[in-house]
Amino acid sequence: MAKIGDTVRFLNSVGGGKIVKIEGNIAYVDEDGFETPVLLRECVVVTPAAGSEPAPSKYVPPTVVPEQPKAPKPETFEETETGEKLNIVLAYEPAEIKHLNTTTFDAYLVNDSNYFLYFTYLTRADGGGWITRYASIVEPNIQVFLGEVTRDQLPQMDRVAIQYIAFKRDKEFKLKAPVAVEYSLDTTKFCKLHCFHENMYFDTPVIAVDIVKNDVPYRQMIIDSGQLEDAMRAKRQAERPNRQPVQRKDKRPQIIEVDLHIHELIDTTAGLSNSDMLEVQLKEFRRVMDENRNNKGQKIVFIHGKGEGVLRSALLKELNHKYKQCSVQDASFREYGFGATQVTIH
Repeated sequence: MAKIGDTVRFLNSVGGGKIVKIEGNIAYVDEDGFETPVLLRECVVVTPAAGSEPAPSKYVPPTVVPEQPKAPKPETFEETETGEKLNIVLAYEPAEIKHLNTTTFDAYLVNDSNYFLYFTYLTRADGGGWITRYASIVEPNIQVFLGEVTRDQLPQMDRVAIQYIAFKRDKEFKLKAPVAVEYSLDTTKFCKLHCFHENMYFDTPVIAVDIVKNDVPYRQMIIDSGQLEDAMRAKRQAERPNRQPVQRKDKRPQIIEVDLHIHELIDTTAGLSNSDMLEVQLKEFRRVMDENRNNKGQKIVFIHGKGEGVLRSALLKELNHKYKQCSVQDASFREYGFGATQVTIH
C-alpha cells in the first residue's frame, strides 16, 4: 500500500509523482507542482519513501488498451431523379407583403440539386468592388437563409453576385464547372406588389432570380450604355441596309412616326437600369430631331406610351431647351391614344 512520501506512477493513465497527503482512499500526488487526486489503489510505488521498504506486491496490472474513437458515420442525403442538374434560385421574401413600404425582406438561396454547394453571396460596394454577405456550404435539396434586408439597405442591392463550386461527398459525381454569376437587381420592384410572384419553393409570393436553371448559369449581358446606340445601329443597318431601325413614314408622307418603346430600339434590356434605357430613348429622339431640324413644316410623332410619364417629361424638357424652333402638341388621340407627342419643325 502506497503511503505519504512514496514516488508512484498511475496504474491506468500516464503520469505520476510524489504522494504529499492521503485522505481516505484518495492520494494527492505532486506532479510538477500540481496536486493530482488519484484513487490510492491506482498508485503503483516506484520509489518508497526514505527509510521504508516497499512490500512485495503480487498484483499484476492488466494490460490497458485505449479505446479507439469511433469514426463518425457519413451523413446520407436523399437524392432526387432531377437533382443531377443544378437549379439554384436567389429569392427575397417580404416579412409583411401588405406593407411593402415599411417591411423587411428575407434573402434565401435555394439549392434544388443533389450537390453540395460551396458558395458566396455578394453585393456591389460603392467603390466598384464587392462585399461578401454570406459564405458557407449548402447541403443538397435545401434552402438557406442569407440574411435580412431592410429598406435602408435596398439601394445597395442593385448589383448582387453568387459564386459557387458544386460537389458530392463520398461518392462519384459528374463534374460541374465553377460559376460566378452577377445580376442587376431592380430594387424599385420591392415597392410594387405585382412584382412578387408565387414560387414553387415558397409559401408566399417572392421576388426570385434564377441563378442556374437545369445546369445553365444565368449569363447577364453587361452593356456599356455609351456604346449601345452605335452597336445597335450598326447591327440593324447590316440586317436591313435600306431601312431606318425605328423610323417609318405614315401613309401621309409629311408625318414621320418614331416609336420610342425600348423593345423597338434594342434587342434586350438585360443589364440596363431604368436610367440607361431612358438615355437610349433620348439618343434616338435627338438623332431624329437633328436629322430633320432644317426641314421646315416637317411633323414628327414620337410614340412614347402613357406609362408614368417619365419619358414624355424628358422629351418636353429637351424640346424646351434644345429645339425651341419647334411647336409641340399631343398627337391625335384617335390614331395614337394618349401615348404620343407631335413635334412640328418651324
